[in-house]
Amino acid sequence: MNSPCDGHNAAFDFFGGVPHSVLYDNTKLAVARILGGGRRQRTRVFSELESHYLFADRFGRPGKGNDKGKVENLVGYVRRNFFVPVPRYASWEALNTHLEEFCRRRMADRLRGHDESIGERFTRDRQALMPLPPTPYDACDKRATRVSSLSLVRYRNNDYSVPVAYGHREVLVRGYVHDVVISCGTEVVARHERSYERTDLLFDPLHYLRLIKQKVGALDQAAPLANWSLPEEFTVLRRLLEARMGKSGRREYVQVLRLLETFKTDDVHAGVKDALRLGAIGFDAVKHLVLCRIERRPPRLDLDVYPYLPRARVDTTSAVEYMGLITGARM
Repeated sequence: MNSPCDGHNAAFDFFGGVPHSVLYDNTKLAVARILGGGRRQRTRVFSELESHYLFADRFGRPGKGNDKGKVENLVGYVRRNFFVPVPRYASWEALNTHLEEFCRRRMADRLRGHDESIGERFTRDRQALMPLPPTPYDACDKRATRVSSLSLVRYRNNDYSVPVAYGHREVLVRGYVHDVVISCGTEVVARHERSYERTDLLFDPLHYLRLIKQKVGALDQAAPLANWSLPEEFTVLRRLLEARMGKSGRREYVQVLRLLETFKTDDVHAGVKDALRLGAIGFDAVKHLVLCRIERRPPRLDLDVYPYLPRARVDTTSAVEYMGLITGARM
C-alpha cells in the first residue's frame, strides 16, 4: 500500500489541492471485503489515507469496466506516450522528474472539442479542490521489532544496520517506497535505501565505528566496512599514521573516520587533504581543520601536540650579523 499512498501524496501536491471524491477499482489495497448493496469494508491504511485528506471514495461495480472507462483509456495513453520506448534513468527520482516534465508539457495541449488548453481548464477546476493539509500523509508500513545482537533490524526479509549502541533495543521500522527509516523512541537512528531483494544485508559503516575503535584489529576484516568507498586521501592518511605510530596510528585513523558520524563527508575529506598538505598527520589536526573549515576561520595548529613530526629549526637573526652582511656588500 506504500506506493499507492505515496502516489496520492504526489498527485495531490501536483494538483495543489484535494478532490472531493475519487473513483477507484475494487483493489485489495483499498477494499478488504465487498459486503453487498454497494458497501465496502476499507483496509486500515486506506481508511487512514481518507481520514488524512478528507475526500470521499467511489468504487466501480465489480466486472463493470465501463464505470471507469476514461481511467482505462488514460492508462493506455500514458503507457503508449510516456513509456515507449522504455525510459532508462539512473534513479527513481530522475524518472519521476522526467514524467512530471512530460505532464507539464502536455498541459499546453488543446484537445479536440475544447477551446481551452488542458492547463487552462485545470486552472479553473483547481478552484473547486479542497485545501491540502499542513503535512502529507505518512505513506509507510510501520512495524515494531527488536535489534539483533549484530545491530541489525529485519524488515521484509532483509536486514538493515543500526548503530551498535542500540543493540537489543525495541525500535520502530517505517518502510517507505524508496527508504527504510528506523526509530528508537522519538529519535531516528538509521536511514537506508530500501531493498526489494530477499535476504539482503544493508550496512552503514558509520554504525560500527564505535565498536571498531575498541577492536582496531578488525578494521580490515569487518563485513560492514568491506565495500566502503572513501577518497584516496583517507588511505594515504592511514598509511602515514600507521607508519609513524604503529597500532596506535590505526586507532587514530578510526577516530578520523568517526568524524563522519558528525560532519559531512566533503568537510572531513577537505580536512584530511589540508592535514596531508600541512604535514599535520593526526586526528586532532584533522578535526581542527574540519572545524576551521565549517566556522570559516584560519587554522592554528600547535605542533607540540605532534612530537613525532620532523622539526625545522630556524635561528633568530642577529642584528650584528645582519650589519656585517651590509658592510660586506658595500665592500
